[in-house]
Amino acid sequence: MRHLIIGTAGHIDHGKTTLVKALTGIDTDRLKEEKERGISIELGFASLTLPDGTQAGIVDVPGHERFVKTMLAGVGGIDLVILVIGADEGVMPQTREHLNICALLQVKRGLVALTKADLVEPDWLEMVQADVTDVLRGTFLQGCPVLPCSATTGQGLPEVVAAIQAQAGTVDAKRDDGILRLPIDRVFSIKGFGTVVTGTLWAGTLRVGEDVAILPPDVRSHVRRLQVHGETVEAAVAGQRTAVNLPGLEVAEIERGEIVCRPGTLNVSTAFDVTLTLLGDAPRPLANRARVRFHLGTSELLARVVLLDREELEPGGQTYAHLRLESPSAALPGDRYVIRSYSPAITIGGGSILDPSPPATRRPRAKIIEHLRVLEQGRPIERVERHLLAAGFAPVGAEELRARTDLEERTVQESLEALAASGTAVRAGSRGELGLLHVERVKGLEEEILGRLKEFHIKEPLKDGLAKEELRSKLPARVATAVYGWLLARLSAGGQVAVTRDKVRLAGHRPTLSPDEEALKARIDQAFRDAAFQPPTPESLYAILKADRRVAHGVFRRLVDDGVLVRLAQDMFLHREAYQDLQARVREHFQKTPRIDVGTMKDLFGVSRKYAIPFLEHLDDIRVTRREGDERVPYQ
Repeated sequence: MRHLIIGTAGHIDHGKTTLVKALTGIDTDRLKEEKERGISIELGFASLTLPDGTQAGIVDVPGHERFVKTMLAGVGGIDLVILVIGADEGVMPQTREHLNICALLQVKRGLVALTKADLVEPDWLEMVQADVTDVLRGTFLQGCPVLPCSATTGQGLPEVVAAIQAQAGTVDAKRDDGILRLPIDRVFSIKGFGTVVTGTLWAGTLRVGEDVAILPPDVRSHVRRLQVHGETVEAAVAGQRTAVNLPGLEVAEIERGEIVCRPGTLNVSTAFDVTLTLLGDAPRPLANRARVRFHLGTSELLARVVLLDREELEPGGQTYAHLRLESPSAALPGDRYVIRSYSPAITIGGGSILDPSPPATRRPRAKIIEHLRVLEQGRPIERVERHLLAAGFAPVGAEELRARTDLEERTVQESLEALAASGTAVRAGSRGELGLLHVERVKGLEEEILGRLKEFHIKEPLKDGLAKEELRSKLPARVATAVYGWLLARLSAGGQVAVTRDKVRLAGHRPTLSPDEEALKARIDQAFRDAAFQPPTPESLYAILKADRRVAHGVFRRLVDDGVLVRLAQDMFLHREAYQDLQARVREHFQKTPRIDVGTMKDLFGVSRKYAIPFLEHLDDIRVTRREGDERVPYQ
């Protein structure tokens, strides 16, 4: 069965709601205030079965200029529009604004219902028809049916239904396999069931029992009950007006403009990269960084427009732009949006989302424009490659790329396989389990690692290598632990670096000492042997030996790296012979008595508290001893 969403559009009091009631038997004005004032304030909904069995949902929108944002919330997912124009008044301001909005949202099909035809003379009706035809020239409705009708007498209604039927046959089917999205346009509670949200299912299939997320707040629930056009169903498909019962959530937790989706399938962002068109009849140029009202799906947010190649956009102009949102949102590439000026609130332009989660880092504008041109015009494989590049040093998989590109799963998979086969993409992880990185990012990180190690070896020629975490902190971006480990393993397997315990060095690096440094090494070694359990601090020893501090410190670190000197505390080192003797004497002591304290340590090693306490604390750290009050006992 085909499904179709029809939207109304047009000026206030031109008979949109009355026409819908005449076609469907449903009064979409459900609020008391609407009935009292005789105007639509909120979105209204009705269903219509066409002659061939197609199920059409009708979204009836308000026509008053104060409710344009409500109108925008209703027309985001429509397949065709019925532009309602009262024959008694003809084209009015909201007729034009609603027509502009539908054009910006790239509604491709529609018809004009020239209502109240029974109230005017034939000559007047003919003149209004000519005027409407002229207004539609150059728009997506050029050449569409312009049908005089009357909801009161029934005149022309069969022709309106026939025109809808003819248009319905040309509507492209929605993607049942797309990423599930239902922009919320109503939230309410039903006694005995709880919170219910409604909206037009833009893509995917929603089933009873499955888990869902509501973005951007990312609250979770599951589908307890589904209705389509008032009928309870087990599944709703793309293109259907859908009501979803969400248990465990309060009405106050959800708002119009939020999106029902499957958990983990959409990215929430406070920035979008977009195409932007300023309407030809916009009252003034759009200045760079102008604050605007941003309408996407059923949401209205405030945003700043950053023009990427100019300081202002003239009416009728097109460009690429970066939108900085004041509140987070979620979108997919290809989603259409509308912007309205901040004050006064009038529709001025719109465009298409190209990148729904652009990098947060600053980028040269020329590179951003090049990137966006590929996203707009490139082949699927080129777009996938661009997103791999944009992901930087964070590996991505097929699911994340679907959320960035909205390509079919098979297309994304085939693109990734082709990029991997050509060497453009690299699978990260021992089995590729981390995802894919662009080869340029991999090579860039490898060159950075090798360069940092080379710098380190020049500066510290006597050291074995650079600590892994210190090296990681020097990289241009904070690389994930798993990716960093994989990169080191890759470089090690390629014979470029050597990794030993917590150190990394260039594979060809071997610490070598000059004859003078070898002599200094022997003197430091002997000094610590002689000092036994009362070792000097490194700084005091350098002064005693009258050695150049930088050279002496390098030699000293060499002795530490070789295990000749063992660090016990901040500035306390023992020669390894004394260190081994320390442990042996304490263990021998425990064979005679199960306890040892500071006083015993002083007597045992002939040292002061300055040494005895750090000795005991170190033995605690290496689990030779365990503290009990002021004493120590064997660890086991």
